[in-house]
Amino acid sequence: MKKLPIGVSTLREIIEDGYTYVDKTRIVHELVESGKYYFLSRPRRFGKSLFIDTLKEAFEGNQDLFRNLWLYDHWDWEKKYPVIHISFAEGILQHREALDQKIFELLDDNQERLQVSCQYKNSVSGCFSSLIRKAKKNYRLGAVVLVDEYDKPILDNISDPEAAAEMREGLKNLYSVIKAQDANIRFAFLTGVSRFSKVSLFSGLNNLIDITLDAQYATICGYTEPEMTEVFAQHLRGKSLDEIRNWYNGYSWLGEAVYNPFSILNYLRTNEFCNFWFESGTPAFLVELFKKKRYFIPELEHTNASESIIGGFDVDFVEPENLLFQTGYLTIEQAFRVAGKTFYKLRYPNMEVKSSLSDYILKRYTPDPTLKDKTQLQIYDALKNNNLDALNLTFHSLFAAIPHDWYRKNKLSQYEGYYASVFYCYFKALGLDVTAEDTANHGRIDMTVRLENRVFIFEFKVLDLDKTPGTALEQIRKRGYADKYRGQNLEIYLIGVEFDRGERNIVRFDWEKR
Repeated sequence: MKKLPIGVSTLREIIEDGYTYVDKTRIVHELVESGKYYFLSRPRRFGKSLFIDTLKEAFEGNQDLFRNLWLYDHWDWEKKYPVIHISFAEGILQHREALDQKIFELLDDNQERLQVSCQYKNSVSGCFSSLIRKAKKNYRLGAVVLVDEYDKPILDNISDPEAAAEMREGLKNLYSVIKAQDANIRFAFLTGVSRFSKVSLFSGLNNLIDITLDAQYATICGYTEPEMTEVFAQHLRGKSLDEIRNWYNGYSWLGEAVYNPFSILNYLRTNEFCNFWFESGTPAFLVELFKKKRYFIPELEHTNASESIIGGFDVDFVEPENLLFQTGYLTIEQAFRVAGKTFYKLRYPNMEVKSSLSDYILKRYTPDPTLKDKTQLQIYDALKNNNLDALNLTFHSLFAAIPHDWYRKNKLSQYEGYYASVFYCYFKALGLDVTAEDTANHGRIDMTVRLENRVFIFEFKVLDLDKTPGTALEQIRKRGYADKYRGQNLEIYLIGVEFDRGERNIVRFDWEKR
C-alpha cells in the first residue's frame, strides 16, 4: 500500500518516495496547448503548490518523473525551458521594505539556479525583467514564470488596509513585468487564495486568463470521487463512502465537485472524521468582518452573490460573501442569470466546514470557550430528550453569563441577528440538520432543526424591533408553519423565542407539541 502524501507538495518526492498521486498532468497539457497566461484561485490546502511544481518539472524536461503519468507520451521532452519559480509561502511580511527584500531573495535564488546574473540590483521590476530576458537568451527558449501564493503578503495584512495596500502596490510592481516581457515568456501561471481584480493587482496584464470558474478546469485541484476511489482504493476498504462524501466532498467551481485533499488524506491516515482542513487555519479576520457588517449568520445557508462580488475584491472593498467563497467556507451550488447579470447561489461545501465554522464563530460570539462546550452538551441533551424547558434555561443562562462590558465592546445586542445567530451556530456546531429561513406556504420559518424523527420549528422576535402583533408562538400557529411537515411521521415542536435588547436575554420562551 503506497504512502499518503500528507503535506508533500513536490512531484519529485511523491514519485521517487512512492507516495500515492492523483494524476493531473492531462490538465498541464491542456493549459499549455490552449493559452499562455493563466490565473487560478483556490482555497488553501487544495494542491495549488503541487500543481505549480508539476508544471515546473514538465517544463524543465524531467521526463523520468512522468513515466507512468498521462503526460509522458504527450510532451516534447527535448525542450528544457528556463523556469522562474516564485513563491510567497514562507514568512510574514508586514511592510513594503520587507516585501521588496523578499522579492530580491526569490529573484536571487532563480538567478543562481538558472546561472544568470541580473542587472538593476536596486530595482525589483528591473531585476525581474533582466532575469526573464537573460533566461531566454541563455536557454534559447522563452522563460516560464510560475508564481505560487501570489497574494499571501496582502492576505497576511488584510485586517490592516494601509499595510495591505502597501503590499498590493509592491506586488503590482512585480507582476507588471510579465506583460512587458511578453516576447521573452513562453508560459505564465499565477495562483493563490484570493481573486483580486485585474485593475488593482494585474494592471495592464489584460491577457491573463482566469480559469477559477472555468468548468473545463474545475477539477485542477482537489480529488474527484472517481479519482479518489481509484487511486486510494486500498485505503478505502471497509469505509463508508456516503459518510466520507458527506464530510469532505462538495467543493464546486461550476464543474464536477471535488474533495478537499488535505482532509481526505488525514481521514485515511486516522480513520476519524475530524475538522482537519479547518483546523489548519482560522478565519479570525472573517469573523471580525461578520461583526463589523452585522452579518446574519443563518444567511450562510442560502447566500446569493453577484459576479462582481465573487469575481474579485480589493483591500478597500472586502465583503463577507467574497471572503467566504474565496477561502473555501462557501462553494457554488448553481449559477443563474438575472437581467443580463450572473449571480451565484452559495452553500456550505460539506459537514466539516458547516460544523467547524459555526463552532469557530461561537468562540467569537460568546466570551468563554469553556461555557460554549458545556452549553453544547446541554443543548443536545435537551433536544434529544424533548426537554424544551431545559433548552430555554440553557440559552437563558448562556446570555445571562455574558458580561455587560463584553456587550458594550462588541455592540452585538444592538441588532436582532445576533440572538438568532447564536442559536443557529450552536445547532450547526453540533452537526444537526438546520435550515434557516425555511420556506413554507405562508412565509418563511426563521429556523427548523431536525433530530432523528423530530422537527423543531423556531420563530424569533426582538420585542422593540419586531412590530408583528402577537407572540412568536402565535405567529407560527397563524401562518401554519407546521403544515409542510405533516404526514411525514415526524414529531413536530413549535418554539417561540422572544428577546429584549435592554435585558440582553430571552424574556419569553413558549413551546408546544403538534
